[in-house]
Amino acid sequence: MSKLPNYQEIAKKIVAIVGDDNIVSATHCATRLRLQVKDRKAIDDDQVEEVEEVKGVFYNAGQYQIILGAGIVNKVYAELQALYSFGEASKDEIARDESSALQRGVRNIADIFVPIIPILGATGLFLGLKGVLFNETVLGAMGLTPDAIPTWLSASVTVLTDTAFGFLTAFICWSAFKKVGGLPIIGFLIGLMLVSPALPNAYAVAGGTAEPIMAFGVIPLVGYQGSILTALITGIIGANLEKKLRKVMPNAMDLIFTPFVVILVSVFIALFVLGPLVHGFEAQAVKLIEMFLHLPFGIGGLIIGFLYPIAVMTGMHHMFIMIETSLIASTGFNPLITVCAMYGFANAAVCLAIALRTNSAAVKTAGISATVTQMLGISEPALFGVVMRTGMKAIGVMLASSALGGMALSLLGIQANSYGLAVLLSPLMYIYDPYQLTMYVVIGIATFILAFVLTNVLVMGNETIVTKVKIQH
Repeated sequence: MSKLPNYQEIAKKIVAIVGDDNIVSATHCATRLRLQVKDRKAIDDDQVEEVEEVKGVFYNAGQYQIILGAGIVNKVYAELQALYSFGEASKDEIARDESSALQRGVRNIADIFVPIIPILGATGLFLGLKGVLFNETVLGAMGLTPDAIPTWLSASVTVLTDTAFGFLTAFICWSAFKKVGGLPIIGFLIGLMLVSPALPNAYAVAGGTAEPIMAFGVIPLVGYQGSILTALITGIIGANLEKKLRKVMPNAMDLIFTPFVVILVSVFIALFVLGPLVHGFEAQAVKLIEMFLHLPFGIGGLIIGFLYPIAVMTGMHHMFIMIETSLIASTGFNPLITVCAMYGFANAAVCLAIALRTNSAAVKTAGISATVTQMLGISEPALFGVVMRTGMKAIGVMLASSALGGMALSLLGIQANSYGLAVLLSPLMYIYDPYQLTMYVVIGIATFILAFVLTNVLVMGNETIVTKVKIQH
């Protein structure tokens, strides 16, 4: 029986090696512990990599990033925060000296959406299971029809599949308040108010079954179900307003009057200013993204499949999270993650081909380990530790394979109904439809084989380069 990881010990070992006094602040993304450090050269990477559950390290945009993996990083970070006082407010200072304002902005927005990924990912799986279990063919095989589904069962499944998206604005406002430094419960309430039953449902208005309430005869009032930008901007404005008010509000009045003013101003701005302006822009932006992804001959998928790995290399891939959330909330589907996902298959294949062909035992072992890690959804060890260190030919093969895979999926009209799953687990986002699942798996395997063959043919002609590569495991 395998021993469960001791996350507290892992946190202690990491801090001991990096140095308590060397760490300025800490945060994390979906897979990596991100540390802002005073002296990067004082850290022994090999010692950090020997810590249990650490899958690799790299330094990028002012951050010393330790790859732990989804699920693990949250637990290690929680122990880190419990044991040490690095301060959550200083997270925004990470990489200030070495990253651009755009990179910092994208990363801050990503920090708001990362906590929401698990609930939307789980909801996507519920939708997939609903598509399978309530499918007419499946029901027919059991001698049933859709009319035979009990009302209580249909209602129970609807609770599982519709709740997260119905209250998405509340989750985004909550996370925005938490990120900016406001009181999260205030943000959650503001988000709930944006989808209050007193307002006409946004989907019903869009479908023509409801009419907006006109304020002052010109401003349409509707609920903002699925309006990502309205919730995001409202949350950021409200949290910043709360922080300013708490500095000037008398202590005796702070408990009640600060939330009162924050809620009143935030909801007023959302309903009468932001909502009417931003909601329309967001709807058009989603349509444009969909049009781009469905350009003739798969051109959209080709371009995104090529650009996404570059975005990962530069740390700009976080901006995709908000776009994916908007697509799912507005359309119920996520064609963007579909074409981006081919990067994982291509990256794993290139890494494996390098590992199998090298004549260095250390490179072989570490490369195979990085491949397995990539197949489970963590790309950094393979990307930064193997592919990028091998040279431009390896990077080129990975980019080309990812682009061609994205192109094929775009041509076939494949689209996920969720996000948050990669490579081996990613087919779960397509189980809602047999055609979608089959084509996605076929193209994923074909992309892997293409990248593997091209790496062997085009990259591995000079093994002396490969044997000198130091792979982070």
